[in-house]
Amino acid sequence: MTPPLEEHVVLVDEHDHVLGTAPKATVHQAVTPLHRAFSAFLFNQEGKLLLQQRSGVKKTWPLMWSNSVCGHPALGEDTIDAVRRRMQDELGLTAVTLRFAAPYRYTFSKDGVMENEICPIFVGTVDTEPVLNPAEVEAIQWVVWDTFIQEVHAFPDHYSEWCVEEALILDTLRGLEWK
Repeated sequence: MTPPLEEHVVLVDEHDHVLGTAPKATVHQAVTPLHRAFSAFLFNQEGKLLLQQRSGVKKTWPLMWSNSVCGHPALGEDTIDAVRRRMQDELGLTAVTLRFAAPYRYTFSKDGVMENEICPIFVGTVDTEPVLNPAEVEAIQWVVWDTFIQEVHAFPDHYSEWCVEEALILDTLRGLEWK
């Protein structure tokens, strides 16, 4: 399904039942209704993780370092299709592999803006270099996972809060071969 031109988020209750939709531009405020989202952690063929610095023009967490890609599925859009769409939109990437890794739910506020999302975590591999969309991504870096986890523990304020929590969730699952 192709998402509408004006991006909407899918509003849900705590059980992920659809309540309706709202324009994305109107929901990220001081109090944000619960909605669907996703996060993905992408790795290259050498096993390095792609981190992105969010664009300075973004309303939520501008210039913060975060996981590879985040976004919102459209109403009726399969979440994995939404991940692929945002990978292409933000980074010009297509995944070689992409799969669900873990469920996640969070609420964080910063600078008068709240994120309030049911946000499943995906992992995948890519085999090309990103082409950055400057409206979405300021910069990228490829990092070794263990170095990243050490950084998350030592300097969590260098990353978006959801990225920190999701990384720690994924790190506990490493033995399950998510990478």
